[in-house]
Amino acid sequence: MKLSRLGIAAGTCALLVACGYRLLPLTKPTEDPIVIGTANSLTHLDPAGGYDSGSWALYSNIYQGLLTFDPGAAAPRLDAAASCAFTRSLTTYRCTVRDGLRFSNGHPLTAAAVKHSFERVLAIRDPLGPSPLFANLRSVEASGSSVTFHLAAADATWPSKIATPAGSIVDPAEFPRSALRTRQSGAGSGPYVVSSYREGVRVGLVPNAAYKGAVARKGKPVEVRYYKTSQDVERAWNARRIDVAFSGLTAATLATVENGKDPEVRLFTGESTVGRYLVLNTRPSHRPLADVAARRAVAALVNRGRLANTVFKDTVSPLYSLVPRGVTGHGTDFYDVYPESDPEWAARHLRAAGLSSPVRIKLGHQVGTAAVEAHELKEQLERKGLFEVELIEEGDWVTYQERYKKGEFDAYILQWNPDFPDPDTFVQPLVGSGNTLYNGYSSAEIDSSIKATQQFADRARTVPQLRRIQRVIAEDVPLVPLWQKKSYVATRPSIAGGHYLVADSSGVWRLWELRRQEPEG
Repeated sequence: MKLSRLGIAAGTCALLVACGYRLLPLTKPTEDPIVIGTANSLTHLDPAGGYDSGSWALYSNIYQGLLTFDPGAAAPRLDAAASCAFTRSLTTYRCTVRDGLRFSNGHPLTAAAVKHSFERVLAIRDPLGPSPLFANLRSVEASGSSVTFHLAAADATWPSKIATPAGSIVDPAEFPRSALRTRQSGAGSGPYVVSSYREGVRVGLVPNAAYKGAVARKGKPVEVRYYKTSQDVERAWNARRIDVAFSGLTAATLATVENGKDPEVRLFTGESTVGRYLVLNTRPSHRPLADVAARRAVAALVNRGRLANTVFKDTVSPLYSLVPRGVTGHGTDFYDVYPESDPEWAARHLRAAGLSSPVRIKLGHQVGTAAVEAHELKEQLERKGLFEVELIEEGDWVTYQERYKKGEFDAYILQWNPDFPDPDTFVQPLVGSGNTLYNGYSSAEIDSSIKATQQFADRARTVPQLRRIQRVIAEDVPLVPLWQKKSYVATRPSIAGGHYLVADSSGVWRLWELRRQEPEG
């Protein structure tokens, strides 16, 4: 997914009887909500318009898919579907929708609604949306309670793709086929219902009393508060305005808490597969990084160990491949091909390509710790006068996405959260033709290898192709892997279930697992 924001106006049709919809009763909170602070902002409540970690986190709570993931599972399980399976080949996949499902506005959830939900993602093709995940979808048909997906080519990963929030099922009466829903509301069939919303600030969630699906536990009322930076989350934490800090506390604080110096914090840690990349713009020849020699020089100048230690206080670890550790096919190609932070190597290759120094580039980055990271990268790239780096800071996440998609940066920093537990989520969306990075990169060899990997239900059989893909990426350098994130969630001692929010490869944000507990003694 995804990388990491809009609003619901008060009084939307999802919440008002006056709009003509029969509402299912909301569960009235009988207790104060558990308050979560996060720096992962929300792009859009329409799942056709959001392909980032903050939006997808919310989608997994208010919308339902045909399939979903259990914690740590490699394969999806049934949710809104009563059954799902490939038919005669890996190009046709059929599901049967559960009986009796309804959206939170009272409308029935049908096979026709599923068809509508997938078709509108492709019809809208919003630049911030998840349509690249469905690039292989040729058509969808609905008959009775059955939904059939016809794929252009064999794809063993299709069940995992439709288990992501990209496969969120929405009500055709509220979500038009060819445009995003202008009223920012969230009528879904998931474990939660949106009870309140203030754009860019907070969203309130209450349990959906009519929910039927894979989640057995009934959740507690939750409020998610959005902050621009991890420093802002930390200030809210220190002021005791939040109960849970998700993707929020600074690296310096996490390093201290990890050493057990704060008994008032329960810290949950996991080895996530979230990757951080320096994306390089390969677009036409007037761009300074269009020449592969310049991109290779960048790869040779980066010092990942210094980034991990100095900027992130060892809360991340260096990454040397497109596919992170812990994912099938992980390699070390950027370690094997390039030296670590070697200006002499970089200078030789720039001279051999006839490129004069300094190579002037514009490096885009966000605010907070990302700005500190960008300053460190600038120092690394400017060693020996090989590059001259102009830093361009953008505080608004949506604007940042729009700017890199327009090609305003020669390089930009991007964090990628996996869509599902499979290496395909790091390959097709990042380096396949029509990828989400908008850096102008495409490769016929890469595309052919991606199609080859998608033909194997036994994912271990994809390793040779994945290794080849990663070697080509190391040679072409459309991006430079920087580091792999460790996952941290901090809660107050009174909050249980925080370990369920520690990131895994499924991308599901299990808010329904959170609850308050009585103090001991």
